Amino acid sequence: MSADKRIFDDLARLAGGAVDALGAVRQEVEARAKGQVESMLQRMDMPTREEFEAARTLAANARATGEDLALRVAELEARIAALEARFAPQPSGE
Repeated sequence: MSADKRIFDDLARLAGGAVDALGAVRQEVEARAKGQVESMLQRMDMPTREEFEAARTLAANARATGEDLALRVAELEARIAALEARFAPQPSGE
């Protein structure tokens, strides 16, 4: 029975070594894939997270400014229309 036990111990060690080797292979594949993706993104001239966030903030500010200006234009148009109606020449009743 000790021979059987040794065989099982050897198989267990072999299986453990295979699992360790597969883990190392997985880490290597992940590292290479990550490197390839990063290289591809650099070639595509993609913005960094910080650049993207800055552009998004600028766009939000521009949108808010545009909305504010649209409201001001509408108010000014209403005031002009009221002034035109007030000072428009009245038709004579002749």
